[in-house]
Amino acid sequence: MKVGIGQDSHRFDFENSEKELVLGGVVFGGYPPLLGNSDADVVLHSITNAISGVTCVNILGKISDDMCLKQGIKDSSAYLMEALKYLNGHRIVHVSVSIECLTPKITPKIPEMRSSIAKLLGIGENCVGITATTGEGLTEFGKGNGIQVFSCVTVE
Repeated sequence: MKVGIGQDSHRFDFENSEKELVLGGVVFGGYPPLLGNSDADVVLHSITNAISGVTCVNILGKISDDMCLKQGIKDSSAYLMEALKYLNGHRIVHVSVSIECLTPKITPKIPEMRSSIAKLLGIGENCVGITATTGEGLTEFGKGNGIQVFSCVTVE
């Protein structure tokens, strides 16, 4: 068994009215998007980083930049799929995701996010845990300036 920990954070892009806020592969309508070259899905980025912690192959950086900037791939699920290629016989058995933000309210969309992430990882929805907090407004994320996510993946 191996465990990987991932983190990612993005600021909101309050100026962009064309892009949507996407978290865990789920669109959150009515909120500003996150700033980034891709769709800036901070949840999928965090999970991708956690997988990189297991495989020791960093996807977010040169590989994702090549995919995004040279190939035009903006969907963060593609980066996650790329990370999965390096598991070399290991399989994910559980993922835990902790989201810190003031907005949007995460709890109403947790079932949809769990379903989306489970499908991407090829695991049961009961193997995807998601929690959310405002952090009592102590950080920039809790003050509404962006979103921070920590993820932990367990593989065997």
